[in-house]
Parts: sequence; C-alpha cells; structure tokens
Amino acid sequence: MVIRVYIASSSGSTAIKKKQQDVLGFLEANKIGFEEKDIAANEENRKWMRENVPENSRPATGYPLPPQIFNESQYRGEAEAQAKQQA
Repeated sequence: MVIRVYIASSSGSTAIKKKQQDVLGFLEANKIGFEEKDIAANEENRKWMRENVPENSRPATGYPLPPQIFNESQYRGEAEAQAKQQA
C-alpha cells in the first residue's frame, strides 16, 4: 500500500502551500509512509492526477488542485475532505 500525495512545489497560492504542509505534516507525524508526486515539475504526474480524480470530486470549473491523496491508484480525497474526517 503506497499513499501518494500530489503536490505543486512551485504554487503561488499560500492556501495551497498551507494545505500541502498540513497534509504532509500529518502523515509524517503519524509515521505514515507516503510518496510526494510533484505536478509542477512533472507533466505526467499532473496529467495522472487530473485524470484520476473522480468526476464527483472535481471542482465546478477548472482542474482539481493539490494536494490530492491516493492509496495506490484509489482516490482518497483532497486535504479539506481528509481534515473533516479527522475531526
């Protein structure tokens, strides 16, 4: 089981950067192994993430934004949805 977290290393959005830090920090603090997949530096990662976020989890306009979480190839959600489950 490999947890993959799709991030954007060069995002100009402070909100996205904060969400990414929160997700990665949570996984590290709980000693959960994961792989970071950078969509800003790798077009294949960006394409894979966009194609594999289910239709019902996509924004009304535009593309899904990082961080997005997958277990192997199974979609597990975005940062906000994961945080709500933890509460």
